[in-house]
Amino acid sequence: MSFLADPPMLVASGVAIDSVVSDEDTAKKMELGILLVFLVVSISLYLNLGWVRRFWEFFGEKTGRDFMFNSGVLPLSDDSMPSSKHAIAVALFATYPLWLRLGRKIGARMRTNRAGLRNS
Repeated sequence: MSFLADPPMLVASGVAIDSVVSDEDTAKKMELGILLVFLVVSISLYLNLGWVRRFWEFFGEKTGRDFMFNSGVLPLSDDSMPSSKHAIAVALFATYPLWLRLGRKIGARMRTNRAGLRNS
């Protein structure tokens, strides 16, 4: 999980929820569960917690925070980040529910389109 990879994965998760679940209460529970998993893992990476060390090391990063910002793709390091990096991280984490909600909306639109095609 990282700031680059999480948004598309959250959108895809939202689409998946809407593809397989028709009951809104169940969908909301799944949405909350997925959001919690993403936030717990991503915040743990950002805080360099030991239980996710193997994950950031697998991608060749020195720290979980390095991984969160550059995803093994960008040449950023914790030392090169601006002093406002924590505020940036909080703002990025705050967008996670929005990405998941966007995926749900896309999934609902896809479901509506499929239903329309079947009825024509």
